Amino acid sequence: MTDDHTHTDVLDFFTPRAAGWDSRFPDDGPAYVAAAGLLGLRPGDAVLDAGCGTGRALPALRAAVGPEGTVLGADLTPAMLEAAVRAGRGVSGALVRADVGRLPLRDGVLDAVFGAGLISHLARPEADMAELARVVRPGGVLALFHPIGRAALAARQGRLITDDDPRAEAGLRELLAGAGWRLESYTDEDDRFLALAVKRG
Repeated sequence: MTDDHTHTDVLDFFTPRAAGWDSRFPDDGPAYVAAAGLLGLRPGDAVLDAGCGTGRALPALRAAVGPEGTVLGADLTPAMLEAAVRAGRGVSGALVRADVGRLPLRDGVLDAVFGAGLISHLARPEADMAELARVVRPGGVLALFHPIGRAALAARQGRLITDDDPRAEAGLRELLAGAGWRLESYTDEDDRFLALAVKRG
């Protein structure tokens, strides 16, 4: 599958859903705040919300890094970025239309990356995770998050959970290791999925 084909799939999926996205999941806010709090961000840090969608994590990330920090939100889908602006979240971070597999950032400029619901939509998961590693300093943190766990999400989507799910622990650990990350913790509960990894030096 080519990147362009996958990008079309992503745009086709998210564009018609963007305007009503937040209203479909109105109770997810506290889970985003809690996950952002586990990144270990400090005032002045630089963080990217990769595949930021409507920007639900941006206010929490801004609160963590303070006014002197840098918060970026990158998404492939213009309609999602427009929804983020309409929701007032553009004040919490700079929004940019970008493919997480080709970020317009220099090497090692970020302290952390937050990715909510990201990995299932990547064109080339290992290469894309390696691109995220490229823009993070050694020792920087990656958080792969979803406000519900794998089993709960599968049930919501009317499918069975499988071992080839990109968020299954063994496969995710291997994927991240091949892309320059070390998986440090893995939580898969009904009310949260959170994998925290550190960029190897």
